[in-house]
Amino acid sequence: MARFYPALDAKHRAFIAEQKLFFTASGTADSRLNLSPKGMDSLRVIDGQHIAYLDLTGSGNETAAHLKHDGRMTMMWCSFDADPLILRLYGHGHVVRRQDAAWAELHPHFAALPGERQIIVLDID
Repeated sequence: MARFYPALDAKHRAFIAEQKLFFTASGTADSRLNLSPKGMDSLRVIDGQHIAYLDLTGSGNETAAHLKHDGRMTMMWCSFDADPLILRLYGHGHVVRRQDAAWAELHPHFAALPGERQIIVLDID
């Protein structure tokens, strides 16, 4: 049975930090859902209510288009080892681009990666 929490706690943060892969899902009322795997040390927990990832080129940009439309996004991590867990974060996301003021605040959280396109920030519900 699913449990809901008001914010990410220390156990959630530790679990997220251990995972090498995460998934993002977004869509609009009249589009296909976009489900994408992400990785490469591109994710940071900003605080208990916000998580961000450095989005890289190499595929389409459906997430940014969906977020511009209505902002809904889900992120998921899953582990099937000795302590199995599937963790989903639901919320509203927004895109931060190099020309945005928030870029200077957020970008230092990430290591430099080739193909940096934008930062996606999820405000967790």
